Amino acid sequence: MLDLKAMREDPERFRAALARRGAAEDVDRVLALDDELRRLQFGVEELRAEQNRASKEIGAASPDDRPALIEELRGVSDELKKLEPRLQSGSDELQALLLRLPNLPHESVPDGETDEDNVELKRVGEPRAFDFQPRDHLDLGEALGVIDVERAARTSGSRFAYLLGGAVWLQFAVVRYALDLVTARGFTPVIPPVLVREEALVGTGFLPGGEEQIYVARQDDLALVGTSEVPLASLHADEILEPDGLPRRYTGYSTCFRREAGTYGKDTRGIFRVHQFDKVEMFTFCEPDQSWDEHEFLLSIEEEIIGGLGLAYRVVNVCVGELGAPYAKKYDIEVWLPGQGRYRELTSCSNATDFQARRLGTRMRSKDGNRPVHTLNGTAVAVGRTIIALLETYQAADGSVELPDVLRPNLPEGRTTIARG
Repeated sequence: MLDLKAMREDPERFRAALARRGAAEDVDRVLALDDELRRLQFGVEELRAEQNRASKEIGAASPDDRPALIEELRGVSDELKKLEPRLQSGSDELQALLLRLPNLPHESVPDGETDEDNVELKRVGEPRAFDFQPRDHLDLGEALGVIDVERAARTSGSRFAYLLGGAVWLQFAVVRYALDLVTARGFTPVIPPVLVREEALVGTGFLPGGEEQIYVARQDDLALVGTSEVPLASLHADEILEPDGLPRRYTGYSTCFRREAGTYGKDTRGIFRVHQFDKVEMFTFCEPDQSWDEHEFLLSIEEEIIGGLGLAYRVVNVCVGELGAPYAKKYDIEVWLPGQGRYRELTSCSNATDFQARRLGTRMRSKDGNRPVHTLNGTAVAVGRTIIALLETYQAADGSVELPDVLRPNLPEGRTTIARG
């Protein structure tokens, strides 16, 4: 949620920033309604003061004077009955408007509407050159007996998969590799709940506006999370954090669920875009003046993880149209997939500044009064897509897959490849 006080004080800054996200007119609506509400609030407070004064006068008045004073008080009460509902409905409307406003994009975020407008910052590593025609992950996985989407479709529908045998060992080797690296950088490991209340989704900015992507258990008023960012951000909701305890860094391992609404016919092959997947997520609560350095720190960890796996990748600065409502800036790391012959998104890291903290009530103690912290998130490893990249990058001509050395300490003894049989 944006800072309404700051919007009042510098409306042009907010108009200019939100114009890049197509929301400049919403600033005017918010400010007009806010001005009306402040006038209403002043009128209500004056009437309540008059009501209190009249009540005291009636108590002290003579029997002859009381009828006139009671009639005067009735007029004040009638006026309050008109203004108070208007104040409440206006306050609800203002809150709804503020909840729909996105975060202000950082000045370094490029303009544009689609991922084609993202700006490449650098490339690391060379895509592997093959002396045979590389296969994609589904061909490899089916031939090796480690990925089965046909039986999953019979069980659950499209965009699901069974992982079997070597793919399962690979998944947990990747997870352990990422967890070991991230915890060594000061992150506390967490297994969070993956069913959350609506307040957690609103607090992180996934609602309102993202309803079509969320699986809901309506009987229990709970929703399945699309990322552990949601429960990690909610970990300190309505808390005041001490500055000497910041930054607080967590890494959550969880299964995630997304409906993938609006992606009909897109990436339907294999396990690249599925409804259920696993991630190791990083999340930071920090002081406002630390958040841009923290953003670069999260990016460096993601690069270290991907680089350690020996994957060729590039880093892009995500354009404003692809940013996501809660975020002021976002980096994506795209990895080279030989089976597709192009770079595809593997991880991302985002700075939400104080946007989520205002909604969640997460503040830090300060000599100038309590103020919202900044929150950031980053994908340490998106497990399914990492499996795709590893299978395709390390495949051999005979269809086997030689796994990178960095994963071998976390694999069963003697298991260095995925092969048939």
